[in-house]
Amino acid sequence: MAKRLRILVAKPGLDGHDRGAKIVARGLRDAGFEVIYTGLHQTPEMIAEAALQEDVDAVGLSILSGAHMTLFPDVVRLLGEKGAGDILVFGGGIIPDEDKQTLEGLGVGRLFGPGTEIREIVEYLRDRFSDRVAEETGD
Repeated sequence: MAKRLRILVAKPGLDGHDRGAKIVARGLRDAGFEVIYTGLHQTPEMIAEAALQEDVDAVGLSILSGAHMTLFPDVVRLLGEKGAGDILVFGGGIIPDEDKQTLEGLGVGRLFGPGTEIREIVEYLRDRFSDRVAEETGD
């Protein structure tokens, strides 16, 4: 029997607005995921270390500060350096479309904008991990 999917939700950088991250964390938990929320002002190093310690399947970053072109790649790079490059990094925030394409090219998963329904994020994660979700639910 497979373990429940574990998702780390983090707020990197100096951005102090975490309402959206908390809503996503709660929505993912309510959808059956195991969620770890790290809180505000996390460095990429802290996030990568927490992802390893918590043995997560994915890391969801919430970035509203405009530092997405630095913070997302740093987390992906650090996970790779620590031998955990298979951990999905996805997220959301205010990210221009051209930056989304660049980030996806660097290995970042789907990026969600303001107003995204939780259902859409849940469906993305279930699709992305369909082999594990099917085992968990018995589908």
